[in-house]
Amino acid sequence: MTAENRLDPKVLRTAGVLMAGVLAVVFDTTIVGVALHSLAADLHATVATIQWVTTAYLLALGITVPLSTWAMARFGGKRVWMFSLAVFLAGSLASSAAWNAPALIAGRVVQGIGGGLMLPVMTTLIVRAAGGRLLGRTTALVALPALLGPILGPLLGGLILTHLSWRWMFWVNVPFCVAGLWLAARLLDRDDDTAARPRLDVAGLAMLAPGIAATILGLSEATTGGFLRPGALIPLITGVVLVAGFAGYALRRADPLVDVRLFAHRPTASASSVLFFSGFTLYGAVLLLPLFYQQVRGASALGAGLALVPQGVGALLSRPLAGSLTDRLGARSITVAGFLVVGAATVPFASADAHTNTWTLAAWLLLRGIGLGAVTVPVMAVAYLGLDRAEVAHASVLIRVAQQIGGSFGTAVLAVVLANAFTDGDPAAAFQRSFWWATAFAGVAALLALALPGRPAVQPPDRSPVPSATVRARP
Repeated sequence: MTAENRLDPKVLRTAGVLMAGVLAVVFDTTIVGVALHSLAADLHATVATIQWVTTAYLLALGITVPLSTWAMARFGGKRVWMFSLAVFLAGSLASSAAWNAPALIAGRVVQGIGGGLMLPVMTTLIVRAAGGRLLGRTTALVALPALLGPILGPLLGGLILTHLSWRWMFWVNVPFCVAGLWLAARLLDRDDDTAARPRLDVAGLAMLAPGIAATILGLSEATTGGFLRPGALIPLITGVVLVAGFAGYALRRADPLVDVRLFAHRPTASASSVLFFSGFTLYGAVLLLPLFYQQVRGASALGAGLALVPQGVGALLSRPLAGSLTDRLGARSITVAGFLVVGAATVPFASADAHTNTWTLAAWLLLRGIGLGAVTVPVMAVAYLGLDRAEVAHASVLIRVAQQIGGSFGTAVLAVVLANAFTDGDPAAAFQRSFWWATAFAGVAALLALALPGRPAVQPPDRSPVPSATVRARP
C-alpha cells in the first residue's frame, strides 16, 4: 500500500484515543433500553415514569449537540472532549448510586449533557486529523462505535440483568471514561485554533436546542400512543416551528451557532437526508428485532441480545471494505447497494414466526449487518467533501442531528405500526407487518442515496498537502 493510500498514523492515534471514551456513550444509549422493566420494579416506579430514564437522556443529548461547534471554537477540541467525558463519568456515577427514579433520571440528564458534546466532537477531531484525505477509511473508524452500540448494547445489558445488579449498567462506563481521560491527556494533540474566541449565539441556542428537544420528545411520546395524541403532536409542532425559525435566523447571521447554509452544499445535504433514513433502518430495527425474539420466539433479554450478534459481526466485517471501496468508487454505488442488501435481508423476517429455523435467521442477520456497515461508512464520508476546517464542526452537528431525529422518527413510526398491528391478537403477524415497513424504509433510503455524489471521497493524488488550517477535498 502506497503512502497516498495509507491512513496517517495521527488519524489512527486520534481515533484510538477517542474510541476509548465514546464507547461508553454508544453502549449506554442502547444498554438501558433492555432494563426498563427491571428498573421500574427495583425503584418502585411506574413504567411511564421509568420511561423518562431513556427520554431525559435523549433530550439532554439533543440539547447539547448544537453547543459543540461554539465550544470547540472557544475552548479547543481537546479541552471540550475531556470536559464532556468527565461530565459523562459524573453522570454515570450518579446514576449507579440512584436511590429512586427521580435521582436516576437526574443522573441520566448529566450523562446526556456529556454525551451530546462527545459524539460530534469525536467526529470533528478525527476528520480534521485526516486533512480531507481517505475520508472513506477515516469515517470507517468514526462509524465503528455507531455500529457496535445498537448491536452489543442489548447483549451487554442482558448479561448484566441476568447475573448482576442493574447498577452495573452504569459502572461499566467507568473504566471506559477513566481510560479515555488518561489517553486524551497524554496523546491527544492540543487544538489551539481558539484565537477568535467567538461569543455564544444565545438567541440561536434558545431556538435550536428546545426545538430539537421538543421534536425528540414528541417522537418519544408517539411510540406509546401515536402521532395524533396531544402529548406527541404539540411538542412535534413546537419543535418543527422552533427549528424552522432557527434556520431562518441562522441564514441572516455571519456566524450562526450551526451553519445551515451547508445544506446548500450537495454532499452535506444529500448525506444528511440519507442519514435521516438510515436512522429509520438502523434504530427502527433495534426496536423490532429484540422484541421479535422475546415476544414471538420466547427468548430472554440475554437470548435476544445473543441472537443479534450475527448482525454486529456482519457490520464489523463490511466496515473496512466499505471504507476502502468508498475511497475508490465513491459513496453513491456503495450506499445504494448497502441499503438494497439491508432491505433484502429484512424480507425473511416479514414471514418469520416462532418456528423459523434459528440458524437461517442468524444468516440473514449476518447479511443485514454487512449491508448496515456498507451504508454508514460512505454516507458519513461524503458529508465532509469540500468542507474547510471550520465547516467540519458544523457538518458534524448537522449529520448527528439528522441521524438522531431520523432514528427517533423511525422508532416512533415502527412502534405505532407494531401497536396497531397487535390489534389482531397475533404477535407473529404484527411483527411481520412491521418488518415489511422496515423493508420499505430501506428501499426509500436506497432511492435517496442516488442523490449522493458519485466521485470517490479521496484527496486527488496530484494535489499538494492540505495546509493545517484547512480540510479541503475536491467533491
